[in-house]
This record gives sequence, structure tokens and C-alpha cells, in this order.
Amino acid sequence: MNSLESLIGSGTKLWLDSIDPDLIAVNKQWGATGATSNPIIVHDLIRTGRFDPDIEPLVYEGLESSPIAWRMTDQLVRRAQEQFLDVWERTHGNDGYVSFELDSLIEDPGVQLDHNIRVGRYIDEGLHWSEGHPNRMIKVPATVAGIDALEELAAQGVPLNVTLIFSQRQYEAARDAIWRGAQRLGSRASFKSVYSIFVSRIDAYTDQHCQQLAAAAQGLVGIVNAKRIWALNQAFWADKQLPLSQEIVFASTGIKKAADPAWKYVAALAGSDIQTNPPATNDAVLKSHQIFRPTLRELPTAAILNEIDRIVDFKHLEATLMREGIEKFVSPQVALRHLIDSKRLQFVGH
Repeated sequence: MNSLESLIGSGTKLWLDSIDPDLIAVNKQWGATGATSNPIIVHDLIRTGRFDPDIEPLVYEGLESSPIAWRMTDQLVRRAQEQFLDVWERTHGNDGYVSFELDSLIEDPGVQLDHNIRVGRYIDEGLHWSEGHPNRMIKVPATVAGIDALEELAAQGVPLNVTLIFSQRQYEAARDAIWRGAQRLGSRASFKSVYSIFVSRIDAYTDQHCQQLAAAAQGLVGIVNAKRIWALNQAFWADKQLPLSQEIVFASTGIKKAADPAWKYVAALAGSDIQTNPPATNDAVLKSHQIFRPTLRELPTAAILNEIDRIVDFKHLEATLMREGIEKFVSPQVALRHLIDSKRLQFVGH
């Protein structure tokens, strides 16, 4: 048994934080059963030039950069969906999904759209991009507008991945909105939602903003936060009698400190639900020869938990990381348009 096999054997579903078809093929052999996408991933794939033959005809159709970017995002996600469709079929819709992120420019602070317009955009785009895609999850950020769109999307039967969750408050607001929508469904046989908790970014935050944390607690806040939210999620859905699992996705599992082992978060969050790991993390885990066991129910000592609760201001943490997170997705969406512009010049010279 190799390291990734032991991770999966512990009860973890392994999703890939990439929609590169070559990487999916390799990681699926290692046991990956789903994937996720975002503007950074799409930008970096198109930048390789591997998909120029798909872009060139769209340029000659006279399409602008934004429609081309969305056509290519849709195409790349479709290809990933095809690679995981057999998993979706085998699990009757409980796994085998590929996440499609809605337009991050909806939250562009430089545009400042009205709240209701943002909510409407999330609903309209979510319905549009999910239609006809049984194993596509629509990725909505846990912003105020994103959360306000979740009830209607769930009520329309859209599988949902709520992303950019950093706090218990965000998780509970998103979960409650989705459950309200689910209760409006005529049948909940295919109701599916997941909640992406970002882990390592929290430890990057505490390094900068909570330097008074004791050494024993520093670097554990993201893990403790994720485990606590996981336990809340387990408790909430336990009595709902749903055929499909409503799960936590442990996201941002790549390490931020070179001194940490590459499998730090993989090991700490093994045993249940979903880890969506960057390709480099899976490579490192496979080479580590570590054997993973279920650890999700294990928490640090009461003294460490008390220190975290006393020192970490989760309201400030959420506000700071949401601001940074939105910027991390807005900038690549803009960069993707610029990249398509450069491709246009390459193909037609003007």
C-alpha cells in the first residue's frame, strides 16, 4: 500500500486541485475521484499553449476575450467531467464531481456592484453553467452575496461547492441557506453540497497577525478550525436521512512554510470527507512513504485550544482572508482576459 492508497483507505476522498487532463489521468490512477477549478488553474493551463488549437477558431469567430475565456473554462471543465463521469455513475452521484467557479469579477471591489445584482448574477450564472452537467459542481464563494444566492441555487437542484470558507460563521450561514433551498426540492435524491474550508491560509494569517501564540499552538489554528467545522457538519446532517453525503472539502492543503512536511495537512485531516490537494502535494505525499490513519477526531490539548480561542480573533481573520481571497481570484480572471488578448495578437496580429 502506497501513501495515497493509505490516505484513501483511511476514509478520505481525494480530489485534485487541477483540471489538467494529463494530471487527472495520473492522479486518477492514484485514486483521485474528483477535481476542482478556479481562474488561476485555467489561466495557467492556457498559458502553456497546449490549448491554442481550441482558442484559435474562437478568435477567428470574432469573439471577445471574456467569452473566449468562459468557453475555454467550460471546455476544460467538461473534459475533466468526462474523466470522472464513471466515478459519478458508480457512486450514484455521491462523488466524481468537477467544480466550476462562477465569475470572480462579481466580487471585484473596483466595480462595486449592487448587492442584489451580485446575488442575481450568481443565481443566473449558476443555473446557466450547471445545466446539462450532472457531475459538475457550481462553486460559489462564501461572500455575503454568494451566501444569499445559495438557497435559490439549491432549490433549483444545483450541486454546490461553497468556497472561500474561513470561519464557523461562514460555514453555518452557507449550510443553513443551502438546507433551506433543499427543503424546497420535490425530491432530495440527488441533493449534493460540499463546503470548502481553507486551511493553510489560516496558519499564514496567524503567523502574521497572532505572533503572541505559543509555539505549540502556532501552525495548528487552520487544522483546529477545520476539524471543528467538520464536527459541526457531521452533527448537522446526521439526522437528515439524505441519500448523498453533504461533505467538507479540506482545501488549501499545500504547505506555506518550507520547513513543514508536505503532508502536514494531509495527515492532520485524514479519515473522512474530501481533500482537494494540489498536484505537487499529491506527488510529495506519494514519495513520502507515510502511512495515514484517521485523525479528524483528534484535537490538541485543552491548553492549546484555550490559547487559540483566547488569542485568535476569527472576525478579523475572516475579514482579512476574504479580502485577500477575493483578490487572489479577481486578479487571475483579469489576467486570463489579458492572456486571451495576447493569444489574439499571436493568431491574427491585431
